[in-house]
Amino acid sequence: MPLQLKASFSNFFISMVQQNEITATMETTSRKHLSSVANDVIQHCALIVGSSVEGLVEEFETSWKPETGSYSRKFLEFCSAKALADMCRNLKEDICNGSFSRFSFDMMLAWEMPSTEAEESREECVAKMKEEKNKVVAANVAPEQDEIPLFYSDLMPLLVDDDPDVGEDAFVWLGSLVPLVSDLVNSRSTFETLTAPTGHRLHFPAYDKFLKEIEKCINHLQKQATPKGVELRDDEFILHVEGTASSQRVVRHIGSTSWPGRLTLTNYSLYFEASGVITYEKAVEIELSRDTLHSVKPASTGPWGAPLFDKAIFYESPEISEEVVLEFPEITSSTRRDHWLALIKEIILLHCFLRKFNLENPMQVWEIHSRTILGIIRLHAARELLRISPPVPTKFLIFALCDELPKGDYVLKELAENLKLLNSGRPCNATATLRYLNMSQLTNSSVEEIEKVCNVSERDEAQFSLENAINQAREKEKEVVHAKATTELLKPLKSRLPWFKEVLEWERPAATVTVLAVSLIITFKEWFGKAVAALLFWVVLVMLQARKKKIQEKCDEIVVCTASDQTTMESIVSAQQSLQNVHEIVQAANIAVLKIWSIFISKTWKHADMVMAVLSGVAITLAVVPTKYIIMGAILYGFLMTSRVGKKTKGTNSGGGDRRLKEWWDSIPVIRIRVVDKLPESGGPSD
Repeated sequence: MPLQLKASFSNFFISMVQQNEITATMETTSRKHLSSVANDVIQHCALIVGSSVEGLVEEFETSWKPETGSYSRKFLEFCSAKALADMCRNLKEDICNGSFSRFSFDMMLAWEMPSTEAEESREECVAKMKEEKNKVVAANVAPEQDEIPLFYSDLMPLLVDDDPDVGEDAFVWLGSLVPLVSDLVNSRSTFETLTAPTGHRLHFPAYDKFLKEIEKCINHLQKQATPKGVELRDDEFILHVEGTASSQRVVRHIGSTSWPGRLTLTNYSLYFEASGVITYEKAVEIELSRDTLHSVKPASTGPWGAPLFDKAIFYESPEISEEVVLEFPEITSSTRRDHWLALIKEIILLHCFLRKFNLENPMQVWEIHSRTILGIIRLHAARELLRISPPVPTKFLIFALCDELPKGDYVLKELAENLKLLNSGRPCNATATLRYLNMSQLTNSSVEEIEKVCNVSERDEAQFSLENAINQAREKEKEVVHAKATTELLKPLKSRLPWFKEVLEWERPAATVTVLAVSLIITFKEWFGKAVAALLFWVVLVMLQARKKKIQEKCDEIVVCTASDQTTMESIVSAQQSLQNVHEIVQAANIAVLKIWSIFISKTWKHADMVMAVLSGVAITLAVVPTKYIIMGAILYGFLMTSRVGKKTKGTNSGGGDRRLKEWWDSIPVIRIRVVDKLPESGGPSD
């Protein structure tokens, strides 16, 4: 027999023996109280960490307490955390070959049914669902229509199989261990968006495709060229690029001229390079990390300055001499513009978060940078899976979501405290994840600090307050969404005289102090009647001066000029926008009346009780405290809040009171309105 054939037989025999030994070991080490999938996951974890199941049990039971929860699930979480700590070191390779996707998905399955009782209950539920589904299909579908294929608008519905799927809680749990999958702050929003086409259940093919798209996005971003004439910071990474030959156009408008070019976004700045004859010109940088007032909002562009196409972004800041208008042309919708707008706001909010909570530890700063970068990468991957119906960007972005969520500022506060508590980090935190994906380079000391493994109980305690704040914000969001089901509240327009505005905002300090002093003296002395009399005498004096100057002879007619510096197209668009503004004002007024009526009749007891309590408190205050002192306090408060000290205090508190009031107002449901052609006839006789 040839030597090669003998060697192949011997290798085959050895592999069969090893396989039998592993199978025998798995059979002897399986735990009866665990489900079959949980046993498989735990045995796989033991192989990864180089230990036995008994060794993991002994290590777990030294720190486990019965009051912490189910033994089976907590043991599974413990083993999974240890295995992922080792597996994340080869994260890029494991994602490519699919081993990480398969193993982490099995972890989620095991987490949903860790015990034999949970597994049996799950199997019964699945069997009942299949039976009911077959009955519905048999009753509603004709036999000749069984083979008719369905048309899906996106890739996600096609990535569905008959194997077990996982739910939202398991996905959130895995995201708390591996931020590559999701972030703890927006993991539920991410899951809802990804699974909306598949009945809010995540199937393995879709999950595997999502992770591989993330890896592709990272490779794509790493290949992007640095903006011309720019030297990126050591911790600055390119997050999005458009305007190249292989992507869609980006146009910058400067006055009446337009310049196509390449637009690059990093975690610090926005760069625009105008297209030259052969190459790009030197990049223009918009530093989003600077501590200044950033204003970025949607804008409309069009020929001859007419705002016809709502596909642009308008950015202005005191640090730049002229505003920046960037257009993202596309045929139908404005999803590209919305995507860029959300990303730019996310970077601005990231640096506002760092400044507000004084995060100066380099590891903490880079950790939140890494979480933001991963959120943007997940958004790119989701857009590849949901091309026909792109996801809402804020569902994947941490700070943009918290900026929109009711009580989102509480979530950010807990997030900052969470970052400060976890000084040692986790092996699979966001910083380490980017490093394992070859997207960042860290010093050796930083790596050693990251690779300290946190105890499961310590991590749970650190995350409990954050999860609680997130759940409260989501519950509040549901109330607001329910209240906004029929309409949307708009802020009423505010109009002030220019001089009065300057006085209130302390732009004329002498006039402001004078007005404040006179107001306080009149209020304290109760000279309201005398003040009105003085005002009337002043009006009479002005009329006498007009008569003395013979203004009635000089101005015997009023000239109305119908000329305009606008073109015909601009005039039409301006008239349309004015009509739309009037419509919105009327709509806002109607909504306000309906909300007030809803409170008055106690449609929602919670809001009505709060209003009654406030009114009772105000009534008691007015009855006990002299009115003049209340008015003086209101005047002082108003002028103080418009001063520099007041604005600084308000900026420190991030307008918490205004935000709470707006969230409360938005959550008030309105009375339904039914439009009829004629009044319904009454059943009884008319009086």
